[in-house]
Amino acid sequence: MNSTNETLTEKEDFISFELFDSISKNSPPMTRLNSLKQIARKFREKVLESGTVPYYRSFNLVRVPYPVKYGFNNTVNIPTPFLHILNKMFVVQYFVNGKKKTLLFSPSDLDGNEETPFFHRLGKSFGVFEDFGKMMIAPIIRNVIDALRIANISPEEIDYISFDHLHTQDLRKWLGNGHDPGYFPNAKLLVMQEEWISVQGLLPSQSDWYCPGGVRNIPMERVLQLNESTIIGEGVAILKTPGHTMGNHSLVVNTPKGILVSSENGISADNYSPLRSKIKGVREYALQTGSEVILNGNTQESSIEQYISMVLEKEVAGEYIENHDFFGVSPSSEFTSYWAFPGIQPTFEFGEMHLGSVT
Repeated sequence: MNSTNETLTEKEDFISFELFDSISKNSPPMTRLNSLKQIARKFREKVLESGTVPYYRSFNLVRVPYPVKYGFNNTVNIPTPFLHILNKMFVVQYFVNGKKKTLLFSPSDLDGNEETPFFHRLGKSFGVFEDFGKMMIAPIIRNVIDALRIANISPEEIDYISFDHLHTQDLRKWLGNGHDPGYFPNAKLLVMQEEWISVQGLLPSQSDWYCPGGVRNIPMERVLQLNESTIIGEGVAILKTPGHTMGNHSLVVNTPKGILVSSENGISADNYSPLRSKIKGVREYALQTGSEVILNGNTQESSIEQYISMVLEKEVAGEYIENHDFFGVSPSSEFTSYWAFPGIQPTFEFGEMHLGSVT
């Protein structure tokens, strides 16, 4: 593979896919959507042709309470104001020109992320029962370090880390501050250029969801800014999916179970197949409006772009091989049932996955 992305160093063997940006944003949104669907199918074929990864595994990290009104963009009206999402980390091993690469997608620093203003206030709302409330309402299942021990992968083996966007993320523990190389001494961050620029100077409506100082003093040589949707190796790609944030992207992996796409544009399979949903209000809204997807709407930097991006995600993923009612879009933060928030449950869950073996 040869690099065609000018923001990358010459050492990175990536292939950018610029056809998505060939559709003028001055076109009517429906015209853009229909044209981009065709391009998404071409991108899917490119990923399938590039190969299948030998190892793909997702780990549940922490349960987090999340407003129902955000998760399903005000389409669900139930007495319980919160649902539960499970933050996940994805470990992917793949090859580039015969060389093994290891990518961590969404390796959240659970301690650092607690300082995100929205979740910091939510924790404080428990008052004198703050620690007990966190243990019961936001229980930690495992951290990133524990997950890698289970996978038998050392910190030095990590080549790249990436997040669909940088909400809540504190990257300093992983990438260091210029003096300390961080826990992953050889890793580089893959991020869309728009997201990296945005996080340097956030508006108040944005900063409520970003960890204060989460990227401060990270050496620029550890940051690879992408401009386009990019195939980064055999069976692995980064799909540009703006909207939730304008620098949002999605992980695309060709696995033994078909292509799986991950982001936080939606929090469940229901968001991508609303007509198949059994969640009260979701199917009804889709029938009334003709909506193909239901947004995760906590910060809609552009709801039009997010809608189009979610349709692109499911076009690239295709139907899920184990449940043809749904698409192969496995959210990075997945809505799950939990006893503390009754009255709402997902129609289908992907759960943790373990495909292949560590190379």
